[in-house]
Order: sequence, then C-alpha cells, then structure tokens
Amino acid sequence: MLTAILLITPCLAVADETLRILTWPGYSDDDIVQAFEERYHVKVDVTYITSDDDLWEQISKDSGSHFDVFAVNTAELQRYINHGLVTPINLHHISNHKLQLPRFQNYDAIPSISHDHVIYAAPYTYSEMGLIYNRKLIKEPPTSMAAMWDPRYQGKVLAYNASNHNFSVAALLLGARDPFQLSDEQMKQAAKLLVDLRRNVLTFYSSPEEVVQLFKENQIALVYANYGRQQITQLKKAGADIGYIIPDEGALAWLDCWAISKGARNKTLAEDWINYTLTKDVSDTLTRRQGLPNTVTPFPDSKSDEQIFWLEPLESYDKRKNLWDKILSGDRPESL
Repeated sequence: MLTAILLITPCLAVADETLRILTWPGYSDDDIVQAFEERYHVKVDVTYITSDDDLWEQISKDSGSHFDVFAVNTAELQRYINHGLVTPINLHHISNHKLQLPRFQNYDAIPSISHDHVIYAAPYTYSEMGLIYNRKLIKEPPTSMAAMWDPRYQGKVLAYNASNHNFSVAALLLGARDPFQLSDEQMKQAAKLLVDLRRNVLTFYSSPEEVVQLFKENQIALVYANYGRQQITQLKKAGADIGYIIPDEGALAWLDCWAISKGARNKTLAEDWINYTLTKDVSDTLTRRQGLPNTVTPFPDSKSDEQIFWLEPLESYDKRKNLWDKILSGDRPESL
C-alpha cells in the first residue's frame, strides 16, 4: 500500500517547498501526489500536457524555470538535451532503479536517455500506439492503419493532434524504411496523405478523456491510440465494446521517462519524486488504473518488437510542426 511507503523512507525535503511537475494524464493521480506530499512535507503542483508540442512549449519557455520534473519520451528527450533544458540525474539518489526489470535497469543500454555517458532520465512507462476499433460498427478487425482513411468511416474516425507522430504514421503507410528521418519528398507525400486524413476524421483529439467523451456522444468507428493501452482501459471502463490491433505495417511505440528541468529549484526533491514513482506500489498503481505497462513489473501482453517502431529523434521538429499547423488550418495539398 502507499501508506507503507510513507513509513520506510526518512523525510529529507524542506517543509513548505513546492515540487512542480509537468506530465501526462494518469501519471500523477491525486492520491499518489498526496502520499508524496505527506511523506516529504511539501506541496506538489501538477500541470498536464496533451502533446509533445505542448511539452516543448512549456519547457523551452524561460529555460524550463517553471517546472522541476517532467515526463518525456526518449525520442523527444534528445531535443531537450541538445538545447540544454535538462540536468543530469544522480542514480545514487534513484535507488529504486534497482527494482526495475532487467531491460530497463541498465540505463546506459537504453537509447536516448544518456548523452556522452551522462544519464538524463529514468524510464517509467511505455506502450505501442495501435488502432482501436468499435466492434459494433466494424465486424471484421482492420489490418492496416489505412482504415482511418477509408471513406466508409468518414466522420467516424478520431486521430491524434500532433505534428510528430502523424507524419511518422503516414510515412509507414507510404512504405518509408525510417519513419523518423524523412526526405523533403517523403515529407511532402506524407503531408498530402495527412490532408486526406483531415478530411476523413471527425476531429483530432488531445487527451484520452476527450476520446471517451467523443465515443459516448458519436458513432466512432476507429481511434488512433496515441496514448496506447491507457485508452483501451478508459474506453472499456466507460462500457465501450472495442477491439485493438497492431497494424500490418507496424506501430509506433513510446518509452516515457522522468527528466529534471534545467530550471529545477530543488534537484534532490525532483529525484525523490522519480525514486518514489519507481516503487512497486506506485508503478503497479499506474498499470492497474491506466492499463499501461510499467518498468518494475512484467506486463503479460507485451507485443513483439518485430511489429514495433520505438520512437527516435526526428529530422526536423520545426518543419513537421509548421506543416501540421497548415494542415489543421485547412490548406490544400498543393500549397504545402
């Protein structure tokens, strides 16, 4: 139980201090936060993000001085390292990393969480991003992500509002060998494909909670599961009759980590938070509530890596973002 955590670790933080967390929905539930506050005699302010673009805007503003610790996937992390927006973590203060599964315990072996042999993040949770389908509307499971473009489902598709992942998905459909490093011509082809997607979707969502609400209010046939298995859990709890597939062309997958902002006011307290979330109790709570795998306990339904494309740094974040903004604004393919 969470209460047990409070009894076994000595109090180290300064009273009345505030830890500022920037994270994704479901990673910092109220009772988890409250237990940490009581344990360390601090206050915790949690701010939620809904996209990697949102995360970048928040952390890059004023050199990250508004937040102490934040959740970021491994591919995006390199961007923050390159811009000097994160500070190294001290593994001596993250003793619970020894509780993590072997594949996550050797931080040097995990791509993108270190730079020049310096560790900048601790892995927390992960998921592939497959395709959710409504069993009531689709009797035979789809086999490809191309189903989101199917005119039979026009106005019944929910895709995710993000510049990075959507171009990579489009690239996979176009047969790109590397969906993260696109040439100018590949980028142009992907942009045109995403214009067609814009014309077929009901909307581009931001949060998993938004998907649940839209699913209740509309005849939704397909959902791109950007939040992975968290969305399966939430939709099933809401009573949705859904299935889930990894498409033939494969699925993108993310590994989310805790990183410490360069502008952190108390680096030790930020490391205390990271260490706290890597306890078995907190990690298991994440899996039980959100349906997401954690890095401490084996997950029974992990997919084969042969079908998975783990996120990697992109050829140009700015170019994808600028093109995506034009697509959302309604620009025609020939103007992109």
